[in-house]
Amino acid sequence: MSATALFYASRLPGREERVYKNFFYMLPKKIRRLRSRLRRIARAIIAALDWLRYRAAEYSMRVFVRALPRMPARVLSGLTSAVSRATYVMLWKYRRRMEQNLAVAMANELPSDEQRDLIVRKAWRNFAQGILETLRLMHAPKERVRGIVEMEGEEHLRRAMAKGKGVIALSAHLGNFTLIGVRLAAAGYSFSALIKQPRDPRFARLMDDYRMKAGVTTISAKPRSQAVRGVLKALRAKRVVLIIADEFKSGDVPVEFFGIRSPAPRGPATFALRTGAATVPMFMVRDANDRLTLRIEPEIELSRSDGLEDDVAANTVLFTRVIEAMIRRHPDQWNWLGFQRGGLRARKRKKINGSKGLRVEGIEP
Repeated sequence: MSATALFYASRLPGREERVYKNFFYMLPKKIRRLRSRLRRIARAIIAALDWLRYRAAEYSMRVFVRALPRMPARVLSGLTSAVSRATYVMLWKYRRRMEQNLAVAMANELPSDEQRDLIVRKAWRNFAQGILETLRLMHAPKERVRGIVEMEGEEHLRRAMAKGKGVIALSAHLGNFTLIGVRLAAAGYSFSALIKQPRDPRFARLMDDYRMKAGVTTISAKPRSQAVRGVLKALRAKRVVLIIADEFKSGDVPVEFFGIRSPAPRGPATFALRTGAATVPMFMVRDANDRLTLRIEPEIELSRSDGLEDDVAANTVLFTRVIEAMIRRHPDQWNWLGFQRGGLRARKRKKINGSKGLRVEGIEP
């Protein structure tokens, strides 16, 4: 193929991939072999580094789980500050994304760079503190967990549980969300959590074991068909199922989140409509003195009509408003990473539309 032909072919819609392949096969055989070999070496190096990263996380986790319960509060506070400052510098890409998202989402409420920088720093410390707090209390006696973490609005949860169809605990990456299950398990509730598992199976099993010892059963979010079955089974068993629903990166239900048109997953609303389970918002937030409180809100009354697809869309919007309202109350306790990458631009490979069929995030149950 001549260079002119390549040029014009590359300008035709849908031909880019074909042109690239044709150009690749025009290269000498030795160069193609060398390229393939280098790609295999690069994949092997990436896999090795990934394995080392997970092993470092695994052994650090084991050490922290043993050491943190014996650590005085003052030492824990110092460790939290050190970890927060170190990761704030090292993980600068995440910090920059948080700053960009906050500048777009709350431009009117936080007009100055200084205000936004303070919120991001507090949110970063909150996340680091939440991890250490969870590791410290994960295997603590139930009496100690109940004494440290207060719970408000438990009557709403009891009323929802009395309906006998299980409860969907609607929440967000807000405050110390990882302690929601630990606190409810300490209060005697049967609790499951829908979790996006790490890629490393060994590390995933370790985290599952830790959660199980704390009274939290893990439902893996992938594969999605298995996740659907796991959530339905837990709700039929009249358990509380935690679903974190504040990641507006993919999905086929368009919503307004902080004034930004975003794609939302249809999973929580679909589960609620299909099973009749009560949807109860609950958030683990901290006050100015770092005291944690699990705030349980009244059950969300679902919107119902004759059209199932319309109901899924309407209730997804309703859930989004509840989550946004709580984030606005505690902007320094959210991670500000729940938007799409690229300055909140929609991903090209995802379409936001009301596609047919009763699905959970694009997967048939």
